[in-house]
Amino acid sequence: MRSIGEVGRESGLGVSALRFYDRAGVLVPAWVDPVSGYRWYTDGQLDEARLLARLRRAGMPLADIRLVTAGWSGADSDLVRHLLDAHLRRLEQGLSRAREEFSALRSLLASRENPVDTTTTGTARTRVTLAARELAQAVDAVRFAVSADRELPVLGGVLFDIEGDGLHAVATDRYRMAVARAAVTGHEGGRTQVVVPAALADAMRALSAGDEDAPVRLAVEDGRVSLEAGDRQTAGRAVEHDFPDYRRLLPPGGGRRALVDVAAFRAALESGPVRSDETGEHELSVLRVTDDGTVTLCAEGENDAECVAVNRAYLLDALAAGGRDRLVLELAAPTAPVTIRRPDDETTFSLLMPVRLED
Repeated sequence: MRSIGEVGRESGLGVSALRFYDRAGVLVPAWVDPVSGYRWYTDGQLDEARLLARLRRAGMPLADIRLVTAGWSGADSDLVRHLLDAHLRRLEQGLSRAREEFSALRSLLASRENPVDTTTTGTARTRVTLAARELAQAVDAVRFAVSADRELPVLGGVLFDIEGDGLHAVATDRYRMAVARAAVTGHEGGRTQVVVPAALADAMRALSAGDEDAPVRLAVEDGRVSLEAGDRQTAGRAVEHDFPDYRRLLPPGGGRRALVDVAAFRAALESGPVRSDETGEHELSVLRVTDDGTVTLCAEGENDAECVAVNRAYLLDALAAGGRDRLVLELAAPTAPVTIRRPDDETTFSLLMPVRLED
């Protein structure tokens, strides 16, 4: 007999995926410990798990996976070949349609006129002063959402959006977004945006950790960003790409709100029920805000229409970045982002994209 961990490691499926396939009746363990609920598999089931992993990586729907696994060990090889060929045709047709749409989108981008506005992107000279504490807190609040995807370098930094008397720090990796505001003085002219690479943002955070009551001076000029704190300075080149218009992604509000004790909520998340996402690679916490303003974790089988699923690790990161003992969770619909706010500061918040639950 093999443990679920062993089968997960040797098949490439992952423990959460194996649990999902058990619940779906596709790969049921040979024995389940009646006391601990721990799953055990036979050696022969390891080959089934490896087959499942291949089908899953190929993006085959669960309904077809059921038929393939049922016919794989039997005599109905024609059905298996038909299902594999049909899925490959769907993938090829989808790729062909996607290529056509992306070609049209590239043509639109090439022909679109750039709108005239007063925003600069790090080429003009901008100098502002702000409190070291506020800059440090802003970076701390958004740093967790910086992308590590090398194919999207523009998301690998923190946007400094300077306008009027405020600097908004923004980071997103597409699945989550964090925004924080710091007050500035000395800004003249229109809106200035510059994307600070993650390493430089970290250096600025470290420089701001000295005398937090002292002011620091931020300068943007000709694609170069610098921060001065007394006689110390850190500087570097800005990311040479335009950041997405994050303001179009801001939450509309209006969802159900719950004030949570962060320590207690973290403990509940870490020990509470989890589900798998479609890939089986991530654990999800499924949340619901009740009429009395309490957050509950939805167990499997509850009414999913009232619940929102989010990546549990991302949610824990957002709670840590919130920087408060109590935070406000705002849930609207299962398809709407979850918003995590500070109760005393509406300008600093995080958004987590909802995750589709397995059917």
